[in-house]
Order: sequence, then C-alpha cells, then structure tokens
Amino acid sequence: MQASLSRELTSSRWATSAIFLVNGVGIGSWAAAIPGIKTAFALTDGQLSLVLLAMTVGAMLLMPLTGLLAPRLGGPGVLVRYAGILFAVALALPGLSGSLAMLTGAAFLLGASNGLLDVSMNAYASSLEKHWARPIMSSFHAAWSLGGLIGASLSGLLLHQGMSVSWLLLTDTLLVGLCTLGVSPWLRPDQEESEGGHGLRWPDRQILSIGVIALLSLMIEGAITDWSGVYLKDILQVSTAAAATGFAAFSLTMLAGRLTGDRLVQAQGRVRILSLGALLAGLGLLLVVMAGYPALAISGFALAGLGLSNVVPIAFSLCGQRAASPAIGVSMAATMGYMGLLAGPPLMGLVSTHYGLRSAMGLLACSCLLVILLSAKQR
Repeated sequence: MQASLSRELTSSRWATSAIFLVNGVGIGSWAAAIPGIKTAFALTDGQLSLVLLAMTVGAMLLMPLTGLLAPRLGGPGVLVRYAGILFAVALALPGLSGSLAMLTGAAFLLGASNGLLDVSMNAYASSLEKHWARPIMSSFHAAWSLGGLIGASLSGLLLHQGMSVSWLLLTDTLLVGLCTLGVSPWLRPDQEESEGGHGLRWPDRQILSIGVIALLSLMIEGAITDWSGVYLKDILQVSTAAAATGFAAFSLTMLAGRLTGDRLVQAQGRVRILSLGALLAGLGLLLVVMAGYPALAISGFALAGLGLSNVVPIAFSLCGQRAASPAIGVSMAATMGYMGLLAGPPLMGLVSTHYGLRSAMGLLACSCLLVILLSAKQR
C-alpha cells in the first residue's frame, strides 16, 4: 500500500510539473507575441498598458475565488484541470481579436484564466509537498522557468520564420490543452487539502517586510516578462522575432539559478543570497538602461534573471519559518508577491507613457535597491 501511494505521488508530481511547464510556455509565447500585437494594432505605450491592465484586473478578480472553487470541485487538483483548459482557450483570443476593445476583453480573459491556474497549481503543489515530506516546490518553479524559456525561444524562431501572431497563439492553445488533458488523470482530488481553502490573505506586521520583498521581486519579473520585448524593439530597434531573446535570456538564467539555488543557500545562507541576488538583478537592469546595443541589453536581462531566481523562494522560506505555520507564512508572502507580479506590467506602461521606457527600466533597478535594504533587516 505504501509503494502504491509512493507511485501515485510520483505520478502526481510529474503531472504537476507538466502543468507548470506548459503554463510557462504559454506565458513565454505571450511575451514574445506582445511586440507583434503592439505593431498590428498600432498601440501606443499607454494603450498597451491598458491592455495589460485588463489582464491584471482579470487575474485579480479570479485569484480570490480559487479558494472558494477548489473545495466545491474536489480540491485544487481538480480545479487545475479546468483552469488549464480555460487558459489554453484564452491564449488564442488576443490573436483573433479584431479591434482594441476585443483585444482588451481577450487580455482580461487571459489574465483571469491564468490567475485561476496560477493559484490552483501552486495550491496543489503545496499539497503534494506536504505529502512528499521534503521540499520540492523549487522543482515546480524550475519547470515553469524552463517553459518560459521554451515558449519565448520557439515563438521567436517561429515569428522569424514568418508565422503570424494569431497562428502562434493558436498553436499554444493546442499544446496547453492537449497537455492538460493528458496529465489530468494524475491530478488527483485531495479532500483533506480542499477543506481549508486558499484565499488571499494580508500579511501581519512580523513578516510584512519579507512580503514586500516578494512583491517587489515579482513586480520586476512581471514587468520584464511583458516589456522586455517591447524595450528591445522600440528602444534598440531589433526585429519582432529578435525581441523575444530578452525574455528568453531572462528565463534561461532564472532556470539556472533555481536549479542551483538550494546548494547556494545551504553554503552561504538565505539572507546573503537574497541580498546578492537583488544586487545582481539591479546591476543587470542598470546595464539594460545604459545599453546602446541589443547584446548588452540582453545580457542585462540575463543578469536580472539570475539575480531574481531565488529571491521569491527564499522569501517564501523565511515567511514559512517566522509565521505561525509554514502554510500561513507562504500564503501571505504569495499573496503580496502575486500582487506585484500583476501590477508590474501596467505600472511599467504608466511610467513609460510619461517618462519613457528607459526611465521605467530605471525604476525597476531602484526597486532592487529596496529589496537589498529590506534584506538587511532579516539578519
């Protein structure tokens, strides 16, 4: 019986990793498609900011409902199945839009479905980690980073070969949908985990500073995801296909950092890696701001990805240690972190509209300084 349970958990872990992977592929492809969508609709930075804001609003409206839906459907594992299919369908909608209003509505639905999938798959991953009896969360986030790299790189290649944005996103829909259906039998219901719910919570004062670290880190990550391609295309005049290389480089180094992060933390300690990571990310973003050539800016995005790779996992770990229980601490940090992830892209657009894209990237570099200052308080 114990062997059967172990096989079931192993299958569930691989299935969950696959969901993280294809979600990363979808987001990576969306990031690669944004410059082309901006060109196709002749959007200003302000208009693109509104489109991305609609995506943010959609996610924020659905994320709090995840905790209410999960117990009614049999747990987060079951909800992941539905959310994965909804996300797959929503990926195609921006490319099929015929007007700015339709594009804005499509972005809203894409954000809503991604928010639902994001929270449900992380809730399910937390459930698996509890049953596994040792940390495995980083492996799931490494799978997401790998998916982002694959999505951005292949999408850039396909766009370079002449594929339209519409067909690119339709291809992603097929990939995500088939993968979700394929692994669904191994996303097992978990009634024990479904009884509690996973609603959004505001952190208490004890771990507020750590939550702010997660917020700032994911704000930067979200801004780079949606705006790195636009920055390379509009500021450094690269092609639409080449614009995807910024996010690809960011994703590659983030993956490398997450694969090696546990050993680094064990050797140097959480606080030191947290501070050094934020410093490296800040230096990378300054390089992006000052770069006059695409290769330098892409190198800056790569440094930022390496620096940020372990900031959020460490923040989650610290909150888990210092809160009343690990589950409560991680949920509080995740709540603030996702707020930053969703707020980053529209904030970037807002600053860009009034002060330019270089200034907006400079603001992200300043955010890294705040992370360093807050990290010093954790000693």
